Amino acid sequence: MAQRTAPRNTPSPGARLEPVFRASTVDMIAERIREAILDGTLPPGAPLGEADMAHQLGVSRGPLREGMQRLAQEGLLGTVRRRGLAVVTMTPEDVSDVYLMRAAVERAAARQLLRSDPRHIKQTVKLLTTEQRKMSRAALRGSARLLSDSYLIFHRTLVDAAGSQRLSRSIRTLLVETRLCTFSIHGSFKVRAGLPESHEQLVQALAERDDPKVAALLETHMLEAVEWLTAPPKSVEDLETFAAPTPDSPQPLDRLELPEGI
Repeated sequence: MAQRTAPRNTPSPGARLEPVFRASTVDMIAERIREAILDGTLPPGAPLGEADMAHQLGVSRGPLREGMQRLAQEGLLGTVRRRGLAVVTMTPEDVSDVYLMRAAVERAAARQLLRSDPRHIKQTVKLLTTEQRKMSRAALRGSARLLSDSYLIFHRTLVDAAGSQRLSRSIRTLLVETRLCTFSIHGSFKVRAGLPESHEQLVQALAERDDPKVAALLETHMLEAVEWLTAPPKSVEDLETFAAPTPDSPQPLDRLELPEGI
């Protein structure tokens, strides 16, 4: 007697259904504010009043408060006496600490990547090469924004390639803090013109699976960034940079478009 089979769209007894993930209102609020910090719409020191922010985003205060507390836990918002939460302002000590942590995270990610399947390494090198070339084109055009955006994507791609949720979660916040370091120290949006060349060397070292060279290049990159951000102006004034205009004061945020059912 032939065995009957259940229809394909009917789970067998005891089968585990895959969860459906959907961004919550809190997730969307946190991401919108995070993006505004990243692009300078909310500069260092910008106060985030609950009533005003809730009105701008078109959300109630409950999820807004939760979203902002999430960013405070990440270190992107801090408490200002009698003013509530505000975007943090980075000090030279913060700069050193951010890049110290970045060095640890990115070194661990690169080491894990180089232990993976050669096909995965090759695919990651391909993705990094794409971003490095975007950086080069941006530098030729003198576009600080495009250069910096590709820089951030490059480093996030490198860390994500390690396949570690915790490393990826860490770098996501650290890269926003990297932008905050620039905004806080320079008071504007600036980026070093030599980034494409140094990242080309990093891509080549990864392609050659040269772990010691990758480690050395990452260490040099972090140390040079700290020096650029914290050294007296006269010692780095000859370093070529690109700049882009940024708002002098906080700008209004666009209203969130919440999916039906959230």
